[in-house]
Amino acid sequence: MNIRKKNHRLAVGAVIAALYVALTYAQEAIFPNSTSMAVQFRLSEALTMLCVFTPAAIPGLTIGCLFANLISVSALPIDMVMGTFASFLACLCIYKTRNITFKGVPYISALMPAIFNGIIIGLEIEIFFIEGPFNFLSFLTQAGCVALGELVVCFTLGLLLVKTIKNKNFEKYLNTI
Repeated sequence: MNIRKKNHRLAVGAVIAALYVALTYAQEAIFPNSTSMAVQFRLSEALTMLCVFTPAAIPGLTIGCLFANLISVSALPIDMVMGTFASFLACLCIYKTRNITFKGVPYISALMPAIFNGIIIGLEIEIFFIEGPFNFLSFLTQAGCVALGELVVCFTLGLLLVKTIKNKNFEKYLNTI
């Protein structure tokens, strides 16, 4: 890959990171705690679907998640690590499953944030925030709550974003990055 393409990919990733952080902070300012509760509807998670189009979105969203959690009042250091790791894995798997579609819609890709955030953040909540010994039923509840918020955002706003990008022919541009 030539230096120009590397710089372009870096710039696109930085813009995606900035968008993620800005959307998360704007939502938090308008609807306090809506981006960090057990059933969170972090609207910026719709941007994870950009991984369907470009690998530049993977580091951009990972860094965006880190910065969104870094400055969040309610995030603890463990959430910065676990949340960022969950986002990275979800983005990587979205990119890897981007060509598995049903009638042109990447439903499998849209499941990835719910799966990874549900399991990883569900474990984090159960282990670090729920008192007492590990309880599998409680873990399933925590994981389900996190996954529910991810499913709603990714299957509505995320897939709408994918459809819009495809309809406006931005897909060709993003695929070259």
